[in-house]
Amino acid sequence: MGKIKVRVKINGKERSDEVEPRMLLAHYLRDVVGATGTHIGCDTSNCGACTVVMDGKAVKSCTVLVGQANGREIKTVEGLSQNGKLSKIQKAFLDKHGLQCGYCTSGMLMASYWLLKKNKKPTEEEIRRNLSGNLCRCTGYQNIVEAVKYASELIEKEGEEEEVVVESQ
Repeated sequence: MGKIKVRVKINGKERSDEVEPRMLLAHYLRDVVGATGTHIGCDTSNCGACTVVMDGKAVKSCTVLVGQANGREIKTVEGLSQNGKLSKIQKAFLDKHGLQCGYCTSGMLMASYWLLKKNKKPTEEEIRRNLSGNLCRCTGYQNIVEAVKYASELIEKEGEEEEVVVESQ
């Protein structure tokens, strides 16, 4: 089977590539785009390490064919920071020790980013429910929950970051 052409907007930057039609979005992001912050942890959609935001919704990129992403807008963990400055959610994870080995962190960050976009002041129960599709084998999740609460406070106090174009590598 021949290649297909896909056009996507990744972290604000338009791309057009020819790819195998059966390529998963996770592999496209890592291998073609170079967005290696999108991790592949299980290949079964259980762990959430590959979570990205596509057209404003958190999705597990290991379950999406790249052809399904054609014409869509995708935000990866690389798109969170701006001009070398951590986003509020990244700062909160750092300040509240919401990461250990870091493997699940990009998926946790993207799921948390999506939650805070739709709910500026989530309860602990809402945070836990939102993150239930993301597995961490290193922590007890409490610091991750605290990081999301803290990010909510930072956003309430300082406002959201402006959306800017982040150049892909």
